[in-house]
Amino acid sequence: MRDDNGLYERMVLEGFQSGLSWLTILRKRENFRAAFTGFDIDSVAHFGERDVARLLADAGIVRHRGKIEAAIANAVAAKAMQADGESLAELIWSYAPSRRRRAPRSLEELPAATPESTALSKELKRRGFRFVGPTTAYATMQACGVVNDHLAGCWVRDEVDALSSPADG
Repeated sequence: MRDDNGLYERMVLEGFQSGLSWLTILRKRENFRAAFTGFDIDSVAHFGERDVARLLADAGIVRHRGKIEAAIANAVAAKAMQADGESLAELIWSYAPSRRRRAPRSLEELPAATPESTALSKELKRRGFRFVGPTTAYATMQACGVVNDHLAGCWVRDEVDALSSPADG
């Protein structure tokens, strides 16, 4: 995943998932897409108080004012990057680990955050992004294929590695 809107979607969903079951977010994913205009950065960046009120009344999504406002602020920050000729996708991918880790053998081996996700979190916050702590940044990196935490022997691990190779673009 290397386009700005796709990475923005994953970042928003990871932020909404914080403190909740991932299954809850997956079940509501299409509702989130509808509520946030397909996660189009330009569109969401123009959301105002009427949109916040609409989203807070939408039972199809997680109705959390802080997370809703963060999703809008993050669209504004991503749009500002684009206006400066930068890319959210390029920024996130620039924090890919320089060395490939050995495949984890159990869920207990999976980190909640890494030095790379901590640095990415700090950079995103510096640029005006919100609700992007090191754990959320790491989960976003996982969701986009920047890191591959599929367990050793998982049927999809090699596929994720192939899709996230530097030749992907």
